[in-house]
Amino acid sequence: MCRDYLRPVLLIFASIAVGVVGWSGYMLLLPVALGFPVLWSIAQTRSVAALVSAGYFLAASRGLPQGVAAFYSSDIWPGLLLWLCASLSFVTVHTVFWTINARTRPFRYFLAVVVMSIPPFGITGWAHPVTAAGVLFPGWGWWGLGLMTTGLAGLVTRIWPAVAIALTGFWLWSAATWTDPKIPDGWRGVDLELGVSLGREAGLQRQRDMIATVRGAATDSARFVALPESALGFWTPTVERVWTGALRDGAATVIAGAALLDAGGYDNVLVAIDRKGGRILYRERMPVPGSMWQPWRSWFGESGGTRADFFTNPVVAVGASRAAPLICYEQLIVWPILQSMLHDPDFIIAVGNGWWTEGTSIVAIQRAAATAWAKLFAKPLVIAFNT
Repeated sequence: MCRDYLRPVLLIFASIAVGVVGWSGYMLLLPVALGFPVLWSIAQTRSVAALVSAGYFLAASRGLPQGVAAFYSSDIWPGLLLWLCASLSFVTVHTVFWTINARTRPFRYFLAVVVMSIPPFGITGWAHPVTAAGVLFPGWGWWGLGLMTTGLAGLVTRIWPAVAIALTGFWLWSAATWTDPKIPDGWRGVDLELGVSLGREAGLQRQRDMIATVRGAATDSARFVALPESALGFWTPTVERVWTGALRDGAATVIAGAALLDAGGYDNVLVAIDRKGGRILYRERMPVPGSMWQPWRSWFGESGGTRADFFTNPVVAVGASRAAPLICYEQLIVWPILQSMLHDPDFIIAVGNGWWTEGTSIVAIQRAAATAWAKLFAKPLVIAFNT
């Protein structure tokens, strides 16, 4: 009787360990997440598979309660509620697709992988093991993604030890030869440490400080400067005039985060500014569900919240190049980057405003995920974060 309880308990604790280590924010530890499909497959009942899935996902997203509490300046309970609600889609999908039938299990896990990669379930598809493809198969592109998906399906078969050994070999080789993605020629990403004030202090002095930061970063070799999400605050004609005037005597182009407000809500955007003026470069496809994207407001005739542009503008033109932008939350899920890669951009721009994540590994995980995707598709990467 004791053994009957011991095995499920060990599986659950192992799944928690896999979630904690794999999603610690350390790039080369991402492949630890591949332990999840193994643990899911050797669960002997559907209920144990559900608990294994919950343990993995909750451990991987463990920074959410603290981050939400900081974001709303509240106690931990709203964060805990959101944390548990967000896990429901992951747990539900993996519980529904679990089977004791070893012959159909790989196909069913493959379906779970796909379902958690695309909307609607992919909207909360964090901690997806496929993200590790960039660590195991850097530069392999779509072939690497295919091999990763095949490997994930292989990890739920009876020959999973052989598959695990093969994937570990790729992992060790990659770790031994690892180099970070290069920065595209002529670009510079600027990290800021302005905390909660970024995007909330909208005065002229803050804009002047940002302009001084850009001037310090822009050189003859770096004509494009990327600033973090929300760097400009609200995008207005006045802000555009201030920046255009400041850039009039130079050749620099600034890519910066801002909010575009109207009566119905706002768009989280990237703006491109040079001496000729400013333009909306990119509208975020998937804002943070709950805290930013609140679609239920429209159901009750209310306005507010951030609009989700879903499958629009996956690639944008910047100068003579084409970039794949990822704003904050988009770096944690799968479908935005894959949609962008279908258009074969020249590089990736990843920006974020992570002041609310202090004391958690969320920003480190975002950076690791963006870097992994850039390595998989051999794309240069520009990163700009505020903490």
